[in-house]
Amino acid sequence: MTSPALLGSAVHRYGWSFLPNQVLPPMLANTVVGALLYTGYLQTLAMLHEPSARATKRPDPLPPATTTFAAGFVAGTVQSLIAAPLDALQVRFHAREFVDGKYKNMWQYGYLKSREIGARGIFAGWSLSLLRDSFGNAIFFSTFEYIKGQAFYAFVSNLYGQYGNLSGFQQDAIRAQAGGSAGTAVITPHYMIEPTFLLLAGMAASIAQAVIQYPISKLQEIHYGRLEWIDTHPPPSTRMRVGALGLYASAYRKSWKQCLALVRRGGGLTQWLYKDFLMRTITQVPSTSAGLIVFEVIRRKYGGGEDVVKINKDGYDILLV
Repeated sequence: MTSPALLGSAVHRYGWSFLPNQVLPPMLANTVVGALLYTGYLQTLAMLHEPSARATKRPDPLPPATTTFAAGFVAGTVQSLIAAPLDALQVRFHAREFVDGKYKNMWQYGYLKSREIGARGIFAGWSLSLLRDSFGNAIFFSTFEYIKGQAFYAFVSNLYGQYGNLSGFQQDAIRAQAGGSAGTAVITPHYMIEPTFLLLAGMAASIAQAVIQYPISKLQEIHYGRLEWIDTHPPPSTRMRVGALGLYASAYRKSWKQCLALVRRGGGLTQWLYKDFLMRTITQVPSTSAGLIVFEVIRRKYGGGEDVVKINKDGYDILLV
């Protein structure tokens, strides 16, 4: 959420140490969480779908949508556990505390704030994070895999469906190849078709994920605000721990009542939950799509090319390289 101009101004004022002290910690945290998410997804998918565990560029047969949904759900659950301390630190961040000199840098802030709120404060409200990350990433990965896989295969199969009526670049794609089934002709689809589907898959996955995560994030903002108030107003009692746990438990009920009041004032549940959804989603689609494209490119780069996938159609093979 920081513009390059603002970063440049901060470096000019505070020196280059601003980057490792203030920018690097959240960047590293975001990178680690993302790496764990994608690694968890690939490992879970390999366990649920044996062809996906092979070192090939593309699994054959493709994993069904239910399998990719389950793998994304597990990966999102793991991510929510790892990201819980980071979410807790993010919602409790106030720039004024840095301006007033309470914290010198983000490293110190993370250490001292974690000690201040403890494990109870870190995992308070985790159920909402679990709901957001598990279902959000389940939809995210299943949508991406389905469009770049099943939808792409179906499109190519229909596009080259009539061998005797091909024209234009389709004619140029036909070539004899020994790798064809029993020496039959082989068609190589146009090289731009698959990257186009990859881009569409990334965009669709980003939008589908936002449909799930955006309204839950609005609920989280309200609930985390209440939890932060509890952190700064501990119960004045010798039974502080029991009192704090009771406050955390009742916070869900109070947050729910506050959300209902906002819904009534906002013109309905859907209108309130998805207010400003379009603009927020548009800003997130490019970066999320780029991340998925890089993910797929690297997966293909380190996959072996021994098992070439062919779609048999009307007496010839469509070769997917």
